[in-house]
Amino acid sequence: MGIRLPIFMALHANKIFKWQQHLHNRNHSNVPKGHIAVYVGEAQKKRFVVPISYLNHPSFLDLLNRAQEEFGYNHPMGGLTIPCKEEAFISLTSQLRYS
Repeated sequence: MGIRLPIFMALHANKIFKWQQHLHNRNHSNVPKGHIAVYVGEAQKKRFVVPISYLNHPSFLDLLNRAQEEFGYNHPMGGLTIPCKEEAFISLTSQLRYS
């Protein structure tokens, strides 16, 4: 015994399901649990995946505040964009990794 939906409703539900899967895969691709993807750089942006624990560190919060000042909450890359030099970001995250 089951519920039969009219064909147009079944097709619409299938499209919604596929779109949700696409968004889930796009937003979570290659980002392990407990991490966040950020885009770093001034002209050319590079994607980094960092632990969410970095979000509590004062130095990382400073970068986030600068990102908020520059971009507000509308990030052009569709993810969190941090406007600093790639070398400075790598240096900071290296220090955070071993602290």
